Amino acid sequence: MDSNGPIVRLTDITRVYGKGEAELRALDGVSFDIHRGEFVSIMGPSGSGKSTTMNVLGCLDSPTSGQYLFNGVEVAGLDRDQRALLRRHYLGFIFQGYNLLPRTTALQNVELPLIYKGMGRDEREARALAALDKVGLAARAHHDPSALSGGQQQRVAIARALVGDPEVILADEPTGNLDTKRSVEIMELMVELNRAEGITIVMVTHEDDMAAFGSRLIWMVDGKVESDKAIERAA
Repeated sequence: MDSNGPIVRLTDITRVYGKGEAELRALDGVSFDIHRGEFVSIMGPSGSGKSTTMNVLGCLDSPTSGQYLFNGVEVAGLDRDQRALLRRHYLGFIFQGYNLLPRTTALQNVELPLIYKGMGRDEREARALAALDKVGLAARAHHDPSALSGGQQQRVAIARALVGDPEVILADEPTGNLDTKRSVEIMELMVELNRAEGITIVMVTHEDDMAAFGSRLIWMVDGKVESDKAIERAA
């Protein structure tokens, strides 16, 4: 893989659903690069293509045409198993709905990606505890999600995204289910991880104040990139 170029490069990406009169062009010539260490916010009105873009970046959907390079590798050239390995080893996912297993402890939820990697129990537990410690929840490791607040559940979800040492974290409306105070706490945590750990973050959001925590804003309309500019954020 190419460690010198952008970690993500989309070139003229289209995503078309249906045919004829039923055709829906969700993405229409999307092009942008994302470099290591960036925190990119993606915004746009409903139907702008921001969620479809996130699905393409996460290898959860395939473009109809165009080129997606991850670390210099053409993703379209990967088979299903190789795309799964890319997700498992290079990407971390944070969702609006937390997606935690309900009758499983925070620790066990964070360990889950490491089970898929075939990691031994002792190493899994040690790494999961370290990830929980990074998000300030080591003391809650043995609590079920039902015993945690919404903000704490999202911190567990962030720890789960971190535990595999991903190169890129893809966050889809990570504060959508939280009140303002908890939303700010989560965003401050993500900024700290971006700055201290150098983790590249790509976040879809509909909230201006949350997008402002990023270092760059991509605004999408009708499946196209309408603007792409740096964000001046506090030091």
